[in-house]
Amino acid sequence: MKERIEALLKEIEEYKDKKESEIEEIRVKLLGKKGEITQLFDEFRNVLPEQKREFGQKLNQLKNAAVQKIEELRNQAAESGDASSASFDITKPGDAHEVGTRHPISITREEIINIFKKLGYAVAEGPEIEDDKHVFESLNFPPEHPARDMQDTFFITPGEYEGLTEEEKAESVKEGIMGYNPILLRTHTSSIQVRTMENVKPPIRVICPGRVFRNEAISARAHCIFHQVEGLYIDKNVSFADLKQAILMFVREFFGENAQIRMRPSYFPFTEPSAEVDVSCNICGGKGCNICKGTGWLEILGCGMVDPNVLEACGIDSKEYSGFAFGMGVERIAMLKWQVKDLRLYFENDARFLKEFETCL
Repeated sequence: MKERIEALLKEIEEYKDKKESEIEEIRVKLLGKKGEITQLFDEFRNVLPEQKREFGQKLNQLKNAAVQKIEELRNQAAESGDASSASFDITKPGDAHEVGTRHPISITREEIINIFKKLGYAVAEGPEIEDDKHVFESLNFPPEHPARDMQDTFFITPGEYEGLTEEEKAESVKEGIMGYNPILLRTHTSSIQVRTMENVKPPIRVICPGRVFRNEAISARAHCIFHQVEGLYIDKNVSFADLKQAILMFVREFFGENAQIRMRPSYFPFTEPSAEVDVSCNICGGKGCNICKGTGWLEILGCGMVDPNVLEACGIDSKEYSGFAFGMGVERIAMLKWQVKDLRLYFENDARFLKEFETCL
């Protein structure tokens, strides 16, 4: 054993200028599981007790010499530029890494927010997992309204009305017999408006961007997940004329200074009167095309004066204050802006599609 140790020490000292692959072979030969030094340590168990100290010191000296030599050879290889392989060309250009881009929905959402910030609106946010009170009850939705049905809303907990008919549910709410405040995924960002009115004293001027969820079949024009930006203005003597002016200023900032709007009567539980807003088609200039179906108009949002019942439910005196609210789908606005006809493209994360929006940043 003593002769083998001395022979290995001499062999280790003679190693010089090795490549990385050769250094690894030397390491395995000496220190691997079946390496020569490893075998010597296994044989050390059979050495006579009176010789263990001498041979133990020599074996440790051998192992330390091997570890130091391998480290020295690796440092030399790295300094000579041969750390990976002999064929490595340090002058070769590196691999290109493609830089990602903002999602078109994020771009559109931010553009809408920035426009309303110029008009003095603050940004308010709220939870995506909400309760019935903030999504429906405080917004003047009657108990029998179809939006409260599980076919329209993703409910997480059924509340205390599980198994009751719509008539029994309405009667229970009317008489105050049972509490009904299940947890659900919000169907609109109007719930943020409710929370704002509950916690902030008028005047209130906010926009509420966020993701919403509805139990709908996925198609080219509908999805179960989408994004909204809603606005709310509460103050003394707020009129429908103020609402129209705010929307007109937004439309001309977003679609161009020549854009026009028209307002059609509509119905929403939380506003009265209510209206749908159309913008003149930015493709044909109002002359009629396949995008606007020959009408020259494109629907972009809903709006109206906040119903007094909503103000009172949030603790605001409806005799002293009035206000307006509006809401738009970000996907809808993005579709009109870039003429994207299939809503599903926004959710597929196809890099080829997203790359088209690099110049929009």
